[in-house]
Amino acid sequence: MSVQQIQSHGIYHGLPVYPPEVSGLTAIITGANGISGNYMLRVLAKDPKRWSKIYCLSRRPPLIGGGLQPNAEHIPLDFLKDPKDIAAGLREAGVTHVDHVFFYSYIQPPPKEGKGLWSDADEMVRVNSLLLDNFLSALSLAGLKPERFMLQTGAKNYGVHLGPVKQPQEETDPRVELEPNFYYPQEDSLIKFCAANSCGWNVGMPGAILGAVPDAAMNLCFPLAVYASVCAHLRQPLRYPGDVASWQMSTDMSSAMMNAYMEEWMVLSGPADQRYNVCDSSAFAWEAFWPRLAGWYGLEAKGPAEEGYAEVQTRFAPRKYGGKGTVRRTFALADWAKTEEVKKAWRELAEKWGLKEKELVDPDRVFGFADGTLTRAGPLNYSMDKSRKLGWHGFVDTSESIFEVFNDFVKLKMIPPVPNVHVSFNGDVAA
Repeated sequence: MSVQQIQSHGIYHGLPVYPPEVSGLTAIITGANGISGNYMLRVLAKDPKRWSKIYCLSRRPPLIGGGLQPNAEHIPLDFLKDPKDIAAGLREAGVTHVDHVFFYSYIQPPPKEGKGLWSDADEMVRVNSLLLDNFLSALSLAGLKPERFMLQTGAKNYGVHLGPVKQPQEETDPRVELEPNFYYPQEDSLIKFCAANSCGWNVGMPGAILGAVPDAAMNLCFPLAVYASVCAHLRQPLRYPGDVASWQMSTDMSSAMMNAYMEEWMVLSGPADQRYNVCDSSAFAWEAFWPRLAGWYGLEAKGPAEEGYAEVQTRFAPRKYGGKGTVRRTFALADWAKTEEVKKAWRELAEKWGLKEKELVDPDRVFGFADGTLTRAGPLNYSMDKSRKLGWHGFVDTSESIFEVFNDFVKLKMIPPVPNVHVSFNGDVAA
């Protein structure tokens, strides 16, 4: 019989308790100024006994309130440069040892003209493969051999950006090679490196990531908060843009904080050389969440309309049966954000609350990501069976996580305060 200890940190439950002898570790976090790297830094820095040294590698330093923690150090490095230059930067910073690497570096190339967010697949493969390959070469040149290397990829591993996919998504599902996908060459490079250097690897695959960092791209919560804030300012109802199918569709979310807790578990307790789905383990659909979101802002929630839909067919059918998928919307947030009424309302809100951005920057990229998450061609239904069997029990209520992220954006002066007119969550127990 196996006995495990678990604990809660705030809204995050079922987290592992590590033995006290797991201490004095050194970590490298790449892409530390992005959403995932930022949250991993927060998680590791909470326990300076366990993680005595954290090297944060990115071109720009992570933006942490109050500055970097005492056990963390930023090293400015550009992984598009020659591996020799990267290795020299590591040596000059005095990096002589690393126990575990958490790799989050990522570049989002501009989409092809008039196409979707991930339309330039070839360039995404080229630039993101280069990031990892250069870093791996630099580790070898610097004589650094980690015990474990954790690479974060994501749901595109299953082809969810291409059309309807097999249900549920399981880590043993075959690759979807209908077009180039940089996750696959990255995995191949990592496995080859680890075999040559006698170290273990893990791959974490989150879905839509929920978190608050200054860069709003690839972030569902920021555009949702802007939408609700502007609707409240204009005294308009909170209209859902999709159809009944999207409204009721199961959509697993992946809170950045929970992802970091799980990815720490991967390298400390999980078996090596494994791929894992990473999500909140919280049942989530827009039908249940939309009224909650409207309640926070004191708005009327309006679900799917009866008519007036534009239909877009997916390019592929990754599940290989039943034809391509269809996405139906009455409007797109990317178009909504570009209307004069909305731009004016946002300027008024930004002025009133002293927000950092007085304009809604790059709406196609920022709000286009939200459009793709609000209206999917099929469910994102992650199987967590594998990780549970291996000892991972983490859970967060996705609605609570989104609420926490909204309030973190308020602290960053990126959105107006959340009015908190009516806040409730599933399972609330009266005092």
